[in-house]
Amino acid sequence: MNPRKKRSGRKSAPKTPSVEENDSSVGAAAEGEAEVEVEVAAVVDAGEELQSKFDELQDRYLRIAAEYENFRKRTARERVEMWQRAQAEVVSNILDALDDFERVLQLDSASASAEDVIKGVELVERKLLRELESAGLERVGRVGEAFDPKHHEAIGSLPAETEEEDHTVGAILQSGYKFGGALIRPARVQVLMWQNEGSQGPG
Repeated sequence: MNPRKKRSGRKSAPKTPSVEENDSSVGAAAEGEAEVEVEVAAVVDAGEELQSKFDELQDRYLRIAAEYENFRKRTARERVEMWQRAQAEVVSNILDALDDFERVLQLDSASASAEDVIKGVELVERKLLRELESAGLERVGRVGEAFDPKHHEAIGSLPAETEEEDHTVGAILQSGYKFGGALIRPARVQVLMWQNEGSQGPG
């Protein structure tokens, strides 16, 4: 039997890259770094541009907010001043009526008749009411109109003479008023109630 041929224990040495391969690897790495630097620079530029736009928008927002706040304060101040001027105008218009009322109070009670006093008071009332109506005041409540719980407050009732008068205002105990279309006080009234013949009435 022939002896087996021994295998050699030596391994083949790794292949050493050539100079051309080394140069090409270095060039590729340099190219990759350059591309990364370009991308980073582009991102930085985009970020700076966004920051600049953000700062501009924030500055614009702050200016608009300040202008709106100034406008709001100015409008509120003008509204208060307008209301004060309107009140002053109403007060100024009723001063004449107050003067007339003062003259009535200065009448000599020994020589003035009750009729003169009543006429003086009626004159003051008409003048005062005229000035207030010109400012927007409106009297609410008239005898004979239909009872309306939105404008009338029923204090009591009166018997109606006819069925047509049922649920109408029979008497004004206290006038109501509206100002600028808004009710500021309902009229206190007595309401006419119709009862059929033979009715025993409530209770």
